[in-house]
Amino acid sequence: MILPKSNRLSADQLAEITQIVGGFGCRIQPIVGAVRTIYAIVGDERDDLMITRLEGLNYIDRIDKIQSPFKLMDKRSDLASHRIQLGSVTLGEELLVIAGQCTIDPKNPTLMYETAAAVKEAGAHVLRGGVWKPRTNPYAFQGDAKSLDILMEAHRRTGLPVDAEVMDEQQLKLALDAGVHMLQVGARNALNYSLLRAIGRAVAERDTVVLLKRSLHMGPLNEFLSAAEYIASFGNPNILLCPRGTSPTLDGYRNHPDESITPLLKEKTWAPVVVDPSHSVGRASYVPACALAAVAYGADGLCIEAHVKPTQGIGDDPKQAVTPDVLAELIAQARQLWTLRRPTKVEAGA
Repeated sequence: MILPKSNRLSADQLAEITQIVGGFGCRIQPIVGAVRTIYAIVGDERDDLMITRLEGLNYIDRIDKIQSPFKLMDKRSDLASHRIQLGSVTLGEELLVIAGQCTIDPKNPTLMYETAAAVKEAGAHVLRGGVWKPRTNPYAFQGDAKSLDILMEAHRRTGLPVDAEVMDEQQLKLALDAGVHMLQVGARNALNYSLLRAIGRAVAERDTVVLLKRSLHMGPLNEFLSAAEYIASFGNPNILLCPRGTSPTLDGYRNHPDESITPLLKEKTWAPVVVDPSHSVGRASYVPACALAAVAYGADGLCIEAHVKPTQGIGDDPKQAVTPDVLAELIAQARQLWTLRRPTKVEAGA
């Protein structure tokens, strides 16, 4: 990983280092951070002669060699100073709350508009809304592209950035063309490397944020972080890691809640962790406790299913969406806990 002395290299400087690494079978991928751009060496970066030639350039500060399967997502990466901005929130400086319907009913857009207004009033920063839905049963409702128009209208009415899950490249294009601010990669696609590459390419020159959920089946944390690396390697480091419960299920819960992995992730990566308690437990009455547990473990944000009238919702909303009143109380408590849990500047710098 190449760190220049200035915030970014000039076109001539970039061409020079590209030529140098190209002679050793590598290429350069610029990674645009909030403050500075770093330049990842894609390929085998262990050749001493290549490193020596790069270090001899007077505009290069240093070369960091990170021996990790996820070089960009690694906590030792220079991206550790990267800050992700989403709406009014800078991750790490305030608890991020994403809330909204599991599934947007294209036949009843009013429910989505009312939900959007209600979750904003409750204190949420980002509006979630399921446009397309992965379903185990092929005959169950799979979502509708018409719901994308409803989601974007809810954004226009509230001003909230919006989050939508995409499952293939066609949906990806439709979502980006519509102006979706956050792309969600669901648990079933968390290891779909072709889709991860497509998303990485599509958002490379955008400020779009990607919410990457942990795969459905319990796997090593390195697997989760390597999935994020697929996206980051194309140049956009705006990635949020989302534990959401795993299989096998825990009796009584929808999945096996995994919010406790947050400290383990933070030991390995700089990326913010945003926990989804709704899919972890799968029942609205359990969501507040799971959400608060996630914050206690150090989560940077929460992704919560909420609906103004859950019993009239579709998808998972009738059983696991909380009402706006419950959401407002949950957010107030979570913010208090986050303030208590957040390390002081002295501790953070120690």
